[in-house]
Amino acid sequence: MPLVKMVLQIAVMAMMWAIFGGVVISWLRAARVKVPYGNPFIRVIEEAADLMLRPIRRNIPASGGGLDFSPMIAILILYMLQAVIARL
Repeated sequence: MPLVKMVLQIAVMAMMWAIFGGVVISWLRAARVKVPYGNPFIRVIEEAADLMLRPIRRNIPASGGGLDFSPMIAILILYMLQAVIARL
């Protein structure tokens, strides 16, 4: 059981880092920094983050002014999941 718990914790942490990385990449693109779309590392980060963010974005529309709260909601959900895993 400890191995399963550790693997789940690592997966949750990896998803958090992917979401954070996706946010940073989007900020860089918004600031007109040339972040290559074809870079495999960048694509993996964005696609991993989109696995969690896409369902949230579908259910919660963006607020006025183009603010996207889905990364914050996803991180909150992942923190709660991490707390549940820690209690197993």
